Amino acid sequence: MTGSTGGAPTAELQDGELVLHGRIMPASNATFLGEIDGAKVVYKPVSGERPLWDFPDGTLADREVAAYLVSEELGWDVVPPTWLREGPHGLGMVQLWREPDPDQEAVTLVHEGELPPGYLHVFDGVDGRDLPVSLVHEDTEPLRRMAVFDVVVNNADRKGGHVLEMTDGHRHGVDHGITFHVEHKLRTVLWGWLGYAIPSEDLEEVLRVGQALAGPLGDTLSAHLTDLEIETAATRCRRLVERAVMPAPRGSYPAIPWPPF
Repeated sequence: MTGSTGGAPTAELQDGELVLHGRIMPASNATFLGEIDGAKVVYKPVSGERPLWDFPDGTLADREVAAYLVSEELGWDVVPPTWLREGPHGLGMVQLWREPDPDQEAVTLVHEGELPPGYLHVFDGVDGRDLPVSLVHEDTEPLRRMAVFDVVVNNADRKGGHVLEMTDGHRHGVDHGITFHVEHKLRTVLWGWLGYAIPSEDLEEVLRVGQALAGPLGDTLSAHLTDLEIETAATRCRRLVERAVMPAPRGSYPAIPWPPF
């Protein structure tokens, strides 16, 4: 299968024919499953994006690509290879498909008060049958690094369904169209590490990304984000390193996306 590294897809992925196999439902914006030169991909055309009043600048596609570029700079492989290119419905985001393992659940619901070994509690609520349940997520390095990544990019929509469980234990994050806002917008199901100390090796990478945002990485992101969005991302990196703990929800903005899956 052809691949992509460092935000630069191979010539085949960039210029090869993008054949669509169908639309992915449900999705609030036009999302298609397709194939390029034997590689399975997701295609989200800009023409299919619904305007968002609180994200007036840029496009969802640009922010998806920006999230991938930050993921690459961190070196944690959170976001699958993602780039912009033309497709059947015009310019859009294309991302290499990652097939999750159906037997794994990184984020799940359990009976209230039942915390499985190796999981962290997030919140309690009721399910569709009005039964008390708890939302929990696993306590693993790949998922914790995704939570740190979400702080850096200010992810406003980390649903449980946006976590892809790989058979080898790795976790990919997808759907990063509402990220990088200059105001605090962090909305996630990964609050289980609230107040936990961030490992020093993770902080070193965040510090390095913050510095890169003021240099080459920021220059690259300028094609996808505003200068203020890039500067604010660098500030988030600096503050996260200074505090060295996972942040807590703040302000009146909802802390959990709805629906959470």
